[in-house]
Amino acid sequence: MKILVAGDRGYIGAVLVPFLRAAGHSVDGLDIGLYEGCDLGPAPEDIGLRIPRDIRDAEPAHLSGYDAVVCLAALSNDPLGNLNPAATFSVNLDGTLALARAVKRAGIERFVFASSCSLYGAAGSAGVAEDAELVPVTPYGQAKVLAERQLSLLADDAFSPTYLRNATAYGSSPRLRLDIVVNNLTAVAMTTGQVRLESDGSPWRPLVHIEDISRTCLAVLEGPRELVHDEAFNVGRKEDNVQVREIAEMVRDAVPGSAVTLADGAGPDIRNYRVDFAKLSDSFPDLELHWRVQDGVAQLVRSYAEHGLTYADFRSSRFVRLRRIQELLADGLVDDMLHRQTLEPFAVTDKVSNLVS
Repeated sequence: MKILVAGDRGYIGAVLVPFLRAAGHSVDGLDIGLYEGCDLGPAPEDIGLRIPRDIRDAEPAHLSGYDAVVCLAALSNDPLGNLNPAATFSVNLDGTLALARAVKRAGIERFVFASSCSLYGAAGSAGVAEDAELVPVTPYGQAKVLAERQLSLLADDAFSPTYLRNATAYGSSPRLRLDIVVNNLTAVAMTTGQVRLESDGSPWRPLVHIEDISRTCLAVLEGPRELVHDEAFNVGRKEDNVQVREIAEMVRDAVPGSAVTLADGAGPDIRNYRVDFAKLSDSFPDLELHWRVQDGVAQLVRSYAEHGLTYADFRSSRFVRLRRIQELLADGLVDDMLHRQTLEPFAVTDKVSNLVS
């Protein structure tokens, strides 16, 4: 199969692309390039289209010859989404639909959309399945809900979208992110000796390793159309619905000498939900998600140590998406709606930021 991954130069894409290639597929990439140079260790493999491409500008001519398209491209978390909600909707909703319409006009049937369990919002401690009410509490989650609904309206005999509602991702990637909970807490412990909680630790989070996201994406791409057509799947394992304080304890146990601490004013977080993953396991009985959170923490500890992650790295713009976008805005390299203002590769300054993510 010939597959185009939109957002191949991001955190998940840097792991997904080689995973799909190892399974025997031909894979290209399409990416605007906002995070070039934001790497821990060697950069992701340079593949795909050489000119940076915004999904909002996608045309059928860009997509000729592909059998399937995977859409990872998005502004990737709640703090970044809150920075400018209009830009979030422009990229995560309008951009997704622009890409999907171009895919459909190009005659490509399979479209896999990286959605999110965050669209369940404040569902609480009862596990929610795919048919649960969607109550997103942030622009990021709201845009994902609307994108799924609009993609469903496009679905027909010639266009078959599938929605992967990924749990909160974690794990080592060449294009590291430190603004997601497991990666963040492990980095804080490694660089300061403190596993610092910004909430009281009570909220529930469903977690999934990026390699298991990749494994699920492969299963959906290779699965029969009737199984995946216009279907949503929560992506993760039942065992990995955990409270934030449990994550902190796993990190403390993996980083010798570290201790769990609470930030001043730490309290409950309204983002609080558990997820039911039964549909995925029932639909794909041969799909085995391999990673336990403890193993992912151990992987991160090894990766951070191998590449010498420092506190200055942690505070820089390289690994926190909000800080990176604020840096690009300040330097005039993107406009307020995050359209590129240059085709030159973006430089990484490694500035230590005083901004709070």
